[in-house]
Amino acid sequence: MMRLEGGFIQNLGRVYGIYTLGFLGFVALMAILEVAGVPNTFIGWMFVAFTVVIYALIGVLSRTMDSNQYYVAGREVPAVFNGMATAADWMSGASFIAMAGGVYLKGYPYMAFLVGWTGGYVLVASLIAPYLRKFGCYTVPDFIGTRYGGNLARGCAVVILVVASFTYVTAQITGTGIVASRALAIPFELGVWAGLLGILFCSMLGGMRAVTWTQVAQYIVLIIAYVVPVFWMSNKLGYGLIPHIAQFDAVQRVQELEAFHGVKSLLPTAEAQAAAGKLSALKVGINDASNDPLARWKFFTLVLCMMAGTASLPHVLMRYFTTASVRAARQSVGWSLLFICLLYLTAPALATFTKLSLLDPTVATSIIGKSVSEVGNLEWIQRWGEVGMLKMVDSSGDGILQVNEFFMKGDIVVLATPEMAGLPYVISGLVAAGGLAAAMSTADGLLLAIANALSHDLYYKILDPKADTKTRLLVARALLLVIGAAGAFVASLGWTSILGAVAWAFCFANSGLFFPLVLGVWWKRANRAGAIAGMIGGFGSGAAYLYYVQFAGGTPVLGLDGLRFGMIGMPVSLILMVVFSLLTEEPDEETQRMVDEIRVPGGSTVVNR
Repeated sequence: MMRLEGGFIQNLGRVYGIYTLGFLGFVALMAILEVAGVPNTFIGWMFVAFTVVIYALIGVLSRTMDSNQYYVAGREVPAVFNGMATAADWMSGASFIAMAGGVYLKGYPYMAFLVGWTGGYVLVASLIAPYLRKFGCYTVPDFIGTRYGGNLARGCAVVILVVASFTYVTAQITGTGIVASRALAIPFELGVWAGLLGILFCSMLGGMRAVTWTQVAQYIVLIIAYVVPVFWMSNKLGYGLIPHIAQFDAVQRVQELEAFHGVKSLLPTAEAQAAAGKLSALKVGINDASNDPLARWKFFTLVLCMMAGTASLPHVLMRYFTTASVRAARQSVGWSLLFICLLYLTAPALATFTKLSLLDPTVATSIIGKSVSEVGNLEWIQRWGEVGMLKMVDSSGDGILQVNEFFMKGDIVVLATPEMAGLPYVISGLVAAGGLAAAMSTADGLLLAIANALSHDLYYKILDPKADTKTRLLVARALLLVIGAAGAFVASLGWTSILGAVAWAFCFANSGLFFPLVLGVWWKRANRAGAIAGMIGGFGSGAAYLYYVQFAGGTPVLGLDGLRFGMIGMPVSLILMVVFSLLTEEPDEETQRMVDEIRVPGGSTVVNR
């Protein structure tokens, strides 16, 4: 056995290097077993079981009863590894599973998610993350409560955090359910509970310490799983080994095929759509950049919502509390952006090559234009159909599958791509492991953010300030169980898609928290009354507008639909916060001095823990 000199932190590179080689060796072993004739079901089970057991083992080994370790991983995570953990925390089921599917089905407009999420890290780096680290709190509500003072401000932040994070976590548990249902051949409703067990093992015993080291391991799995199929497809389809360059030629070919098959002109009949339910047919071109001013406005507003949401989500901001210094927090943001871009630059290529695999009649894997009976006999069509993720409806009655007769859920595009492209099943298992890692890593962070806010900011700071460390951590762990179970239950109901739920979470967060966070750092005059008014008014108006357009049948104002209600909440929050701050007494000198101090790059934290 290799002997490691020094402590765990000093040997992180070696530890995760060994882990990466071990995972690649496992993939190679699964490939050998596939060639030897081992059933695909067994291989799928092995991918899920192996990766989940590894994550659970890391979680168990990282168990702690130290509050500093539990809440902020001892503030000793090196910048590069915190960047990997943040990337895994960030690249959720929406990024891994749903984003490429959105681009596949909706084309250019859904690139707004990619642009907004990436651009959001510019806001994180320039406006918030380093300064929250300098402040020295455990959670976002802890910052709000300490900066503005009073339990009401802290409580408002807790409520917004819980709503936004719970909405987000249901999307991630949905992702684990989709992966588990396909890989383990179990119903989706059971898959969400199987995924939850893995999530709880990763986070329950060790808190942020366990989540951090688990997320580094999960990032390695998810990035390998995402890029390998794209490189393979690019080469297999004759576009070379570098898909990011070949993508431009591939997009031109896709546009030709879309025109040939009648995408945008051959729409599903009402009867076919009714039979397909919530599944979607291909209606929009992948490069459909409309010149309609309203379309451009909707693209722009979605980008803004995603950017501000990125800078407001507590589970992302919590990651920068774990670094050793303010400088390390800044460096960590840069590493995060690098690791995130590795996936985001690949997503459009994946959507493009997937379309080619299905639409190009010169490719053996194409299905559009072939007989319905022939396509129906394909193994991947049958398996995904059995779990309700795709459907064929021969509305024309000619026995030939047209583009408006093939319905699919966008959430499965990435997971099903290896099968669509005719790649070995081991790649399907790899992608399933990656999707599970992406959904679990974000769910870990979200559940921890909720539990920590409730145990630290509600229970400890408000209800029982004399509670000892053991009691606080027991409360946090109990809350993880309750919140996780609630999230799995809501996810099993299937109320919305992964991408839709994520968009709601971002808008909840930016409606209530964006300006209290930003102005709390950059405007000394911002006070308790302004922060409370901004949080309540922004969150309340955004939530009311969502109900109006999504559930009450209201007409969207200026194209601001349910994905963009942050454009209502954020202006209300800003106006109320500025007005109430100016109409009431300014913060005391100690608070203003504290705000000045957190903007100084060096030095110790302002609030010691």
